[in-house]
Amino acid sequence: MDDRSGIAVTPGSGNVFADLGVAEPQEELAKAKLAVHIRAAIGRRTLTQARAAALMGLDQPKVSALMNGRLTGFSSDRLLRCLTALGQDVDIVVRGTAANQKRGRLRVIDAVA
Repeated sequence: MDDRSGIAVTPGSGNVFADLGVAEPQEELAKAKLAVHIRAAIGRRTLTQARAAALMGLDQPKVSALMNGRLTGFSSDRLLRCLTALGQDVDIVVRGTAANQKRGRLRVIDAVA
């Protein structure tokens, strides 16, 4: 309970999709982070949605959806291809998990330029 307002506060897990009970929350968070990078790349290049669509092989309404965080119909693979089409390098690293982990994790790590 927050002493100042009397409103119950529950700490988040760091993944809003997990907190909301979404299936495959790590995948959804990774897709959201990839979309942030796509939006940033489009912004840095000051591309119109039509020009970005042409570069990424999408139609303009799909770019609009992507820019507004509507990722239904976008796979991680498709988002990765969009990033590379926009001139972004994507590195995928696979490594073993800690002995106490039953399952590996998926995450997007921002590179420091």
